[in-house]
Amino acid sequence: MRVLLACVGLALLSAASAASGQKPFTIELPDEVVPAALADEEAEPVVAACSTCHSLDYITTQPRGKGAQFWRDTVAKMINVYQAPVEPDEAGKVAELLGRRFG
Repeated sequence: MRVLLACVGLALLSAASAASGQKPFTIELPDEVVPAALADEEAEPVVAACSTCHSLDYITTQPRGKGAQFWRDTVAKMINVYQAPVEPDEAGKVAELLGRRFG
């Protein structure tokens, strides 16, 4: 989603600068770095599911101590409200890992 919005934004800026006679420009976005707390094989389902919509830092900077139910509810909200592309069998794994590591 972020990539699509960035591409649309760049296309609009490019079209506007071409229409005004300005030279086109390019912007190179940095590669996302996986935070250390999610940089292992066990966390791959979390990285794959969550990074399609937002930064992984969004996860790792959430306040600690909210518990496993908070993460189950959050994963359910991301799927049901925001249409996160997470398969039902992966949702439980994602919520369980997030609850264990950040709950």
